[in-house]
Amino acid sequence: MEQIRKVTDHCSDLQGFLIFNSFGGGTGSGFTSLLMEQLSVEYSKKSKLEFVIYPSPRVSTAVVEPYNSILTTHSTLEHSDCVFMMDNEATFDICNRHLDIERPTYSNLNRLIGQVVSSITASLRFNGALNVDLADFQTNLVPYPRIHFPLVTYSPIISAEKAYHEQLSVPHITSACFEPSNQMVKCDPCRGKYMACCMLYRGDVVAKDVNAAIATIKTKHTIQFVDWCPTGFKVGINYQPPTVVPGGDLAPVQRAVCMLSNTTAIVEAWSRLNHKFDLMFAKRAFVHWYVGEGMEETDFSEAPENLAALERDYEDVAMDFVEEEVGSEEY
Repeated sequence: MEQIRKVTDHCSDLQGFLIFNSFGGGTGSGFTSLLMEQLSVEYSKKSKLEFVIYPSPRVSTAVVEPYNSILTTHSTLEHSDCVFMMDNEATFDICNRHLDIERPTYSNLNRLIGQVVSSITASLRFNGALNVDLADFQTNLVPYPRIHFPLVTYSPIISAEKAYHEQLSVPHITSACFEPSNQMVKCDPCRGKYMACCMLYRGDVVAKDVNAAIATIKTKHTIQFVDWCPTGFKVGINYQPPTVVPGGDLAPVQRAVCMLSNTTAIVEAWSRLNHKFDLMFAKRAFVHWYVGEGMEETDFSEAPENLAALERDYEDVAMDFVEEEVGSEEY
């Protein structure tokens, strides 16, 4: 914390903190939880945005991933303002499908994630027509404090070896953001409803084209918004074109978009994780390692209860406003 204080003392206008960590590992989950608690105490008014690597449905890096992930989410739920989740399997598939990389390395995955983070933070670093700061993410994406896990999608993802001669249009890259194959987390948006969308464009983009593209998206029946938030779109436009790592996997393009969407479909990811946690904890498997480090077994009961409540929160916000009104009239 002393190092953080020294850095923040040199800031003329501190907006907040970006925290990068993994949910599944011991350090990424345990140390980050403690750090977030300390940041909340000392910088309570500042935004705290997390970029996290979430456990994949099929690709596992540690047996105790479900424990670490549920425990850290339980600990940081009250301290984090917005959490952008990505999973290794989704990014792995993008590298396979879009970039023709048969066996992606962590360098390939990190470059892709780096491109996404670059787009999200472009407005903080460059001037643009419609800039978005850290507080804007919260204001436009988080309808309720606990519902703060936006789904991240990026387009275009084109292999450097297959660089298009013709640059992709604004409508094309916009509609591609609603394709599950461009998502950074494995879930099906068709099974959920959107509460809010933040479209962050960069490069050769004008507002007129963006408005037309979004108007087209709104006409599609497959994309559903909750009744109580009919407008749903926040747009950021930054004129700085996307940059790529020289000799890297991604082709240079004139324009790109990163979509941050708060959708009830993300509850799928929590359900999978809760189920894995319950299977292991029913047998008290590996619990002794945590208790040996000073944790209480009651923590293992409280954490999944909190996450189950989070699942219910998502289900509640997906309910149509009309249904609620009809229900209230009956009494």
